[in-house]
Amino acid sequence: MFLLANLVIMVAYAAITAAIVVPVGRAGQLRSNKLATATAMIFFSCAVGHGLHAFAMLLAELRGARHPATHADTADWFWTSAVWDTLTATVAVYYWTLRRNYRVLLAPGAIYDDPWSRDRLDRADARERAARDVAEAQRAILATVVQHSADAIAGLDPDGRFTAWNSGAERIFGYTAEEVIGQPVSILADAGSTAADQLDWLERVRNSPGGVSYEGRRLRKDGTPVDVAMAISPIHDHGGALAGFSAVVRDVTAAKEHAERQRAVQERTQQAQRMESLGNLAGGVAHDFNNILAIIANYTEFAIEETGDRPEVRADLVQVRTAVERATNLTRQLLTFTRGDAIQPRNVSLNAALAEVQAMLERTIGEHIHLVARPSSVPLTVHADPGQLHQVLLNLAINARDAMPEGGTLVLEANTADLDGNEVNMQPPLPAGRYARLLISDTGEGMPPEVAARVFEPFFTTKPRGKGTGLGLATVYGIVTEAGGSINLYSEHGVGTTFRIYLPLVDAPADLLTGGQPSSPPRGDGQTVLVVEDEVALSRIITRILTENGYRAVTAPDGRSALAKYQQHGCDLLLTDVIMPEMSGPRLAELLHEQQPDLPVIFMSGYSNGLLGTTHVLDDDIAFLEKPFTAADLLHKLAAARTADAVTRTP
Repeated sequence: MFLLANLVIMVAYAAITAAIVVPVGRAGQLRSNKLATATAMIFFSCAVGHGLHAFAMLLAELRGARHPATHADTADWFWTSAVWDTLTATVAVYYWTLRRNYRVLLAPGAIYDDPWSRDRLDRADARERAARDVAEAQRAILATVVQHSADAIAGLDPDGRFTAWNSGAERIFGYTAEEVIGQPVSILADAGSTAADQLDWLERVRNSPGGVSYEGRRLRKDGTPVDVAMAISPIHDHGGALAGFSAVVRDVTAAKEHAERQRAVQERTQQAQRMESLGNLAGGVAHDFNNILAIIANYTEFAIEETGDRPEVRADLVQVRTAVERATNLTRQLLTFTRGDAIQPRNVSLNAALAEVQAMLERTIGEHIHLVARPSSVPLTVHADPGQLHQVLLNLAINARDAMPEGGTLVLEANTADLDGNEVNMQPPLPAGRYARLLISDTGEGMPPEVAARVFEPFFTTKPRGKGTGLGLATVYGIVTEAGGSINLYSEHGVGTTFRIYLPLVDAPADLLTGGQPSSPPRGDGQTVLVVEDEVALSRIITRILTENGYRAVTAPDGRSALAKYQQHGCDLLLTDVIMPEMSGPRLAELLHEQQPDLPVIFMSGYSNGLLGTTHVLDDDIAFLEKPFTAADLLHKLAAARTADAVTRTP
């Protein structure tokens, strides 16, 4: 039994030794894995020891010993076994020394890893390596995105020195990464921002866990400013300590310029709306005032005719007539501002208009003003009223003269200009194209911005009381816009002022001017005129003028009454107000034309033909008489309508 037990233990220890040596040897760890090798040596030594014990027992049995316990009495094998056991004990001590130093081999409590454990560990290592590869790939992609971002992305250390700098930062600021890394953040500070300000912002970021966003101005490498929007955030390490800052900077220069342009466009639109509202108000005032002026003017004329033998009264009435004429000019300026004055546009040569105004100014502007005229080198033709074009040049020239009381230079110039349609300082804006341009420049006092912003408003003036009506530049604005043009003002206080007037070019020669109307209109020869006027006093004046000049007048206060009077008396001409209650003048004319298609019609109104045309109340080709009018104006208009009717009826 002793022999069998030792043999079994020997085989078991040998198997354990093989179980350790074989996988460790396959792993190539026989020399490096000292603990596994020492363990295998212990089991190998124990296997040999038990083999020696079994061999000694076998020898004793073969020599005839009676008891198995006496196998150790064999002197030769006793000492051999003892020496081997001592060797085994030494290996055991060596093993436990390694065990104590190594603590673990491959895992807690493991001596070696078996194939199943190795496979499990290999899979875990593979998953870990895959995770590391994915993380590295993500970091590489993120680094690429950061590097090629259009925004500037930079890293800063806690002291405010650059540690990272992407290509977007190079594009925005002009510095390369080599030039910036290690430099303080103050390298980008502009004149309005010091290094202390930069560090103050970083201190705010340090105390703000979510970071700080703000806008400011920085300097590029070439010294030019750039408007930027910045977002700066603190970066903390695993221990929570501040490791630095991250800065994301976006160039908002173009966005700010766009916003400024939009603001200018909005202001320009509001200015146009304001001018339009003022124009409507002025037009309404002028309409009512013209009715009153027409009454005053014509009754004054009647009184002058009746006071030929009373020169004192006649002189007083002449003063009244002069005042009426001044008031009429004032309302005409109001109507011009509303872009509605009665005009007679034709093709006009700008160079010719400039020469005429120059000749006039040379006689009147004064010796203390040096007048310079520079006509265009090529013919320029525009479609406008010649008289109004002269009025524009004269108004601006007189304003320039008043701005140079001590003398100076006045320049009148004509040329062309190409507009792209995006100009923000045009009143009103114009589409893109080539335009004729008039420049009126002076070296006078100039205007501050708050004055320049209001110069085209009616009744706004900086002149002393009694020296100006405040309608000069408003009139200029109305004339220019009526001609389809625009005006630009540039002025510097104490330097001078330049007005630029842009007018559409016409590909046609200038028209030749014709003579005016005859001084004495023909009489009416008993023709019947249906007069439709809701202002009773003015209706009486018209009736008197017509009656005294050979016409038969039939009056009506409104359209419905006019239809009834037409049914009773008929008529040869219709003279009607345009704006009336219940039924307008054009509607009345339309109803009468259904019964008498060739009936001549003359419209009259305190509103001008231009204004009524733009509101589509009247067509452009109608016969129109603008209030206030004189007896001669009315009679000439009636004669022209009769002549046109006679020409139409001629076969």
